[in-house]
Amino acid sequence: MAKRHNYKNLNIWKLGLEIAFDVSDLIKKFPPLERFALSDQINRCSISIPSNIAEGSAGSQKSFRHYINVSIGSSFELITQLIIAKHRKYI
Repeated sequence: MAKRHNYKNLNIWKLGLEIAFDVSDLIKKFPPLERFALSDQINRCSISIPSNIAEGSAGSQKSFRHYINVSIGSSFELITQLIIAKHRKYI
């Protein structure tokens, strides 16, 4: 039987949640014109980080590694979007 991870005990999942919470608070300060553009994209990818970790924890080690890689990709996407938001002087 494959080892399953209890995602609620994983520090990386907890950190992902903190990132999602911080991003949620941050985008509240964005201008209304960004509500359905950049802020929505930032929100979705920040939520994707802990969500993929949780989803992957139910599968095999190989599957879990895949979902961790997807989460890492979402974090890179988030960093890029935050750089754009900073350039636009939203943060």
